[in-house]
Amino acid sequence: MWWGLVCALLAAVAYGAASVMQAAAARGTEESAGGVDPRLLLRVLKQWRYLLGLGLDFLGFIAQLAALRVLPLFVVQAALAASLAVTAVAALALGVRLSGREWAAAAAVCVGLGLLGTAAETEGSQPVGTAFHLALPVAAVVLGGIGMLAGKASRRVRTTALGLVAGLLFGLVAVSGRVISSADLPGLLADPATYAVVVAGVLAMLFYATALQRGSVTGATAMMVIGETVAPSAIGIFVLGDQTRAGFAPVAVIGFALAVAAALALARFGEPAAPPVKA
Repeated sequence: MWWGLVCALLAAVAYGAASVMQAAAARGTEESAGGVDPRLLLRVLKQWRYLLGLGLDFLGFIAQLAALRVLPLFVVQAALAASLAVTAVAALALGVRLSGREWAAAAAVCVGLGLLGTAAETEGSQPVGTAFHLALPVAAVVLGGIGMLAGKASRRVRTTALGLVAGLLFGLVAVSGRVISSADLPGLLADPATYAVVVAGVLAMLFYATALQRGSVTGATAMMVIGETVAPSAIGIFVLGDQTRAGFAPVAVIGFALAVAAALALARFGEPAAPPVKA
């Protein structure tokens, strides 16, 4: 199980570094007139920072999939929330000073993950039926429609709504990756969960980039963390059979709550340091 924890933390490091680069790239891209514009992805893909961020995202995703093979979803997703702590510590290299509260939050993330690692039972995915696999791409499309509507909402709620939808889609990627059982190409192409990974991943990047471009990065990132941790963790427990070691359920609950709450306290470190520059 130890190597699964290592993979989860490697994914957090990769995602944390990627989020800063992608936030800066999104803020430096010309804003669309209104709503969610799919062409935003084409514009940000012209920026080296976003491309480098995507490369780190890919590495993080591979590490995340490896972790999901042996760890419960609630452990892996909480570890990914720790990417904000990684970003906060990395900000020291840029001359950003952390307050005592922020140092405490970073330490709390580490303590929370330690508790989760102690409480987790080694997992293999509990088999689910064909209906569950078919429901995954459908859920991605439904969330995509909700995200498009959120992009047309008032500025007051748009950023947080887009961040939440993006987080739910990132969580859907994790759930889909967890239930994929085949490693060969024909098996992957025949599994609806494979297409859910692709569709949910692309939509999540689009909505998160839009949220970063048009509003508070702190608000968008905080809602994304909630979306990508709480819902997948619940699915893991109630549907996929995730569990803790005997007698360690309270430890897991405390660890999860501590890690996610502390990560939310560090959400501002998704904010790019430089002011927006129009392309």
